[in-house]
Amino acid sequence: MNEALSAQALAGSQGTLSDAPLICFSHLRWDFVLQRPQHLMRRFAADRRVYFWEEMIPTDHHLAYLEFHSFDGTTVQAIRPRVPRTQCAAEAERTLARLLDQMLGLIGAARPPVLWFYTPQMWPIARHVPATAVVYDCMDELSNFRFAPPDLRRNEADLLAAADVVFTGGYSIWEAKRDRHDNIHPFPSSVDAAHFATARRGALQPADQAAIPGPRLGYAGVIDERLDLGIIRDLATARPDWQIVMIGPVVKLSEAELPRAANIHWLGSRDYADLPAYMSGWDVALMPFAMNEATRFISPTKTPEYLAAGLQVVSTPVRDVRRHYGDLAAVRIADDAAGFAGAIETALQGKESREWRNEADRVLATLSWDATFRHMNRLLGEAAGHRTAAALGPQGRRPPRFPAPGIRRGKSPAYDVVIAGAGFAGSVLAQRLAEGSGKRVLVVDRREHIGGNAYDHLNEAGLLVHRYGPHIFHTNSDDVVAYLSQFTHWRPYEHRVLADLGNMRVPMPINRTTVNAVYGLDLTTDAEVEAFLAAQAEPVAEIRTARDVVVNAVGERLYETFFRGYTRKQWGLDPSELDKLVTARVPTRTTTDDRYFTDRFQAMPAHGYTRMFEAMLDHPLIDLALGTDFHDLPPRDLAPLTIYTGPIDAFFGHRFGKLPYRSLTFRHETLDQRRLLPVGVVNFPSEDVPYTRITEYKHLTGQVHPRTAITYEIPSDEGDPYYPVPRPENQALFKRYEELALTRPDVIFAGRLGSYRYYNMDQVVGQALSIYRRLAPQLDAQMTRAVESVGIGD
Repeated sequence: MNEALSAQALAGSQGTLSDAPLICFSHLRWDFVLQRPQHLMRRFAADRRVYFWEEMIPTDHHLAYLEFHSFDGTTVQAIRPRVPRTQCAAEAERTLARLLDQMLGLIGAARPPVLWFYTPQMWPIARHVPATAVVYDCMDELSNFRFAPPDLRRNEADLLAAADVVFTGGYSIWEAKRDRHDNIHPFPSSVDAAHFATARRGALQPADQAAIPGPRLGYAGVIDERLDLGIIRDLATARPDWQIVMIGPVVKLSEAELPRAANIHWLGSRDYADLPAYMSGWDVALMPFAMNEATRFISPTKTPEYLAAGLQVVSTPVRDVRRHYGDLAAVRIADDAAGFAGAIETALQGKESREWRNEADRVLATLSWDATFRHMNRLLGEAAGHRTAAALGPQGRRPPRFPAPGIRRGKSPAYDVVIAGAGFAGSVLAQRLAEGSGKRVLVVDRREHIGGNAYDHLNEAGLLVHRYGPHIFHTNSDDVVAYLSQFTHWRPYEHRVLADLGNMRVPMPINRTTVNAVYGLDLTTDAEVEAFLAAQAEPVAEIRTARDVVVNAVGERLYETFFRGYTRKQWGLDPSELDKLVTARVPTRTTTDDRYFTDRFQAMPAHGYTRMFEAMLDHPLIDLALGTDFHDLPPRDLAPLTIYTGPIDAFFGHRFGKLPYRSLTFRHETLDQRRLLPVGVVNFPSEDVPYTRITEYKHLTGQVHPRTAITYEIPSDEGDPYYPVPRPENQALFKRYEELALTRPDVIFAGRLGSYRYYNMDQVVGQALSIYRRLAPQLDAQMTRAVESVGIGD
């Protein structure tokens, strides 16, 4: 697919964010300690300008000014505002806002900046700035820290109200704040595993540590009120033969508060690049955090860094440490100095074991900063798209419905074309015939709305829902994207699905994560997964059925786990009774890619499908007859050409019998909570569960709302036709109707139902555009001859 076209299509909702500078507001200085802000901003700076706005520094100069600082190895610019020390807090805030405006004027930008906050205290100086997106990356509960400003909670509430997306530094703080924002995502500490793994090679010991005898117990990080200094003191007293090495800057503590002993070594702050060398000389790593309000929600980066360095860890019972690492043999939890001493003894005895290292490495493989950056960057793009889309309508709301005209009789000429069905096929052809060929078109639909099965609407709670189940747009077609983009802006969205297996939820389609979870493995490469699946596969001599496809590829166990029950519910038939195409559409991946689709263009109409259809059909030559069956139209409303998108067998009065279709029943619910599911759709493969899947629409729409809407899907044989049942005898029956259709040159059959074939939305649009391209050149000549040249199902 053309990358430029894809980017252009999304420009109305996301665009390319690389032309929007990113301003990161941080309470931490860039060159203080290398932490989450530095890891992420370095990566963002790879394709955009990044400015790191730090806390102000008082100056004796009578004028305020900005310092721009550059650093080796990155294009990030650190901005240090200097404000006259004579200014009071209110004056300083106004001054900082003016300095920010001055900087924005100097740097210039094609788009408003992305405003990224690590502290709510800087929101007041930036709240007036137009933004492409506002991000709050909440690493810690700063209001619980020593000397926290009294207005911090109020500023955080204001920032949360303005933010387009919120990230948290761990699950505990996410749990505490998840009810305060709809678009909030937990991102526990990541790690540069390769950097810290150099410690395992036994680097040359730094001079200030080389003279310290062993065994050495080490800590590296900020030394502040979050540490339990009593544990350090008591441990040093109880075991004078152990040496405790403390590395890091001392913040908000006086020297008098630090415990002193011959075996406690305060080495001060050290460069991030040197930390592996220090860790290579440690025997056990310490995390002696105090259990207080300041540590209630922390998710320390120390844990993965120590593990990557090949060290065992002894920690106090920090909630996120226990949650994420408490089951690892390399991590031990202790409450006090005595508990630490016992845990350290055990760790020293098992120091040479490889088992705990291998187990820890499997966990670390999922915690890279690169992966965190990619995920955050995707969510940032979606948030920016949603902000832009929300601003398109009056007061940021969805644009009003167009006044859909009914049948307008008595006009001259009469209708040139009657189209049965106001879904994708019918609407696209109506628009092209009216706009491209100047034809009067009547669109008829027995439902009271346009959009077909893609129809969406606001429910009683004001939540945008899909009445007929989730419709996720994806395509690799440039033509389709270019065409539909005339009628909608787009919200970037990559669909993800989990399969609920009762005791776990795993990605679908099956990928490396799924295989590892189901089989309890730790496969880390594509080749390993491919070899494992090949070993599970049970070759089928002749692949004819849906069951054959799956068993031949991945074996009986995965077939039984994911496909058999789900397919029996969906189709009312065993996979062995269905055509192989049913399961051929569902891939098996050897990667960790958990996207349901891999198309180059994946997005949702920014204001929903119905608004897109309204824009498509809003033409003076198009009339609508909703709530009207095509077969009930009086002769005066018919036309020389009919385009029929309903069931082809129904058009002919089921002359040869009914074509089998599978239907669906939908149970819609509105819940008094912000979010129910971790992804947009959860599948339920077990036949013990009556429904096939649950959809939560806020994932798809990006809507911010205090409540959420979900839909249960229950397949059935009765009801509206949705899916043609793929069996050879059904195709044979369709062929009889197809031959009958050739006797009606005045009728074109299109769409899923008219073609008796399962099409994705983009395929239906592509089919409709193709029909028009073949029809258009001859419309002004002889309509009948043109119809005869099109044939059925083009």
